[in-house]
Amino acid sequence: MADTDRDTVDGAGREPGRGRRWTMLSVLCLSLLMVALDATILNVALPSLIDDLEPDALQQLWIIDVYGLILGGLLITTAGIGDRYGRKRLFLAGVTLFGLASVLAATSDSSAQLIAGRVLLAIGGAMVMPSTLSLIRNIFHDPRERTLAIGVWAAVAGAGAAIGPLVGGVLVEEYGWSAAFWVNIPVVALTLAAGMWLLPEFKDPGHGRLDWVGALLSVAGIIALAWGIKHLAKSGLDVSGVLVLLAGLGLLALFARRQLTQSDPLLDVRLFRSRPFTAAAVATLLAMMAIGAALFLLSLWLQYVHGYSPSQAGLRTLPAALAALAGSLTAPWMMRHAGVRTAMATGLAFMVAGFLVLALSPVPTPYPYIAVVFAALGIGDGLAITTAAAVLVSAVPAERAGQAGAVSETSYELGVGLGVALLGSVHAAVYASHMAGRPSAARESIGQAAELNDPTVLAAARTAFDSALTTTAWVSVGFVAAGTVLVAWLVPKDFTATSAH
Repeated sequence: MADTDRDTVDGAGREPGRGRRWTMLSVLCLSLLMVALDATILNVALPSLIDDLEPDALQQLWIIDVYGLILGGLLITTAGIGDRYGRKRLFLAGVTLFGLASVLAATSDSSAQLIAGRVLLAIGGAMVMPSTLSLIRNIFHDPRERTLAIGVWAAVAGAGAAIGPLVGGVLVEEYGWSAAFWVNIPVVALTLAAGMWLLPEFKDPGHGRLDWVGALLSVAGIIALAWGIKHLAKSGLDVSGVLVLLAGLGLLALFARRQLTQSDPLLDVRLFRSRPFTAAAVATLLAMMAIGAALFLLSLWLQYVHGYSPSQAGLRTLPAALAALAGSLTAPWMMRHAGVRTAMATGLAFMVAGFLVLALSPVPTPYPYIAVVFAALGIGDGLAITTAAAVLVSAVPAERAGQAGAVSETSYELGVGLGVALLGSVHAAVYASHMAGRPSAARESIGQAAELNDPTVLAAARTAFDSALTTTAWVSVGFVAAGTVLVAWLVPKDFTATSAH
């Protein structure tokens, strides 16, 4: 496709020079790293945070997963705002809000304030994330160079989520859990200064007014759907959970129907008629469900079952970050030489293999098994996410890039939130069943069992946590394997990312 004037990033209709393009990418990746870190940085900070704020088991889950659920719900709306009113403007506003929310979270003296801070962080992140991917679509015109840029983008996102526990562990050990939020402030300052100077503005004058009714339907639908799944996973079938889940599905159906009647939709749902486009969204969702849940549960496992300090636990998650980096940077090469279907399916297959290792490992599980799990999940995440993002971005013209970014990052963040909620709840239910007959506090979580200072109860909790991890791994094998087969079926063998549009 030939680029139109609206595809360009400067007023004279010229693409910026190569050096400037990659400098722009570095600014976008810096902000993305900050947002991705925040999705997992609290995993190793949770024990310290529990000791200080004393949240109950439900508050602990919300502190972790409210970020992904709210962020995922808002991405379609914020992408539409950026397309219409300026992607750079939205990006800088989001970075500013992220900084203010970090201060609110860092100074929390109650679980309620911390959850509120996480909600505002999610809103800021939702303004930042679609801007990064859509601006990449505007900055890089050459398809091959753009695919490489997306590979770097995905590497930063995946590695950021994976090194969150390491960064969090070092900061928590030295300065306390609030440092996990204070670390955002210098990144915010640097990103704002560089972004105002370097980044181009882009908005499409052809867009109409924002469909606020559609925006409300999308936000409410995604959040209700996610909450319903989380509630049912934790509490089993009950009336409230089923009603909220059905309400979420109904709201999303209304949203899709409304978009089909709009001349300028927030999300052109006709894109999902493309089987590769749908496969890319599914691959992103499944990959992030797997990596999000695994990082959450295994970070707790490292600290509570093996007794590592936060920084020691974070260091032992490093194989996931290094493997995600390798997978992301390998994906462009694999797409060129083996095709999109092979790259995406291979990424998901690596994840299946990782969960199989976890499911078949002995109890108690030695750390070398977990290192292999981290490496398999990381390389699979890098391959799947990079390939999927390249397909989604290439499927739309530059003026609609916000929609592709919204689909990619809604799947990404919703995947993290749902992975922690769904698989975390499965793990909690199995853990509680193994702790039958123990004190009620010990049945709630291994963290509360540790607070009882009873060696017998703690030993039982460690065994129960490890056993529950095996069951959760088998559940993960099932849904990721099903997703792998689905992706292989949906994507034609000769399909390439550059032919998506």
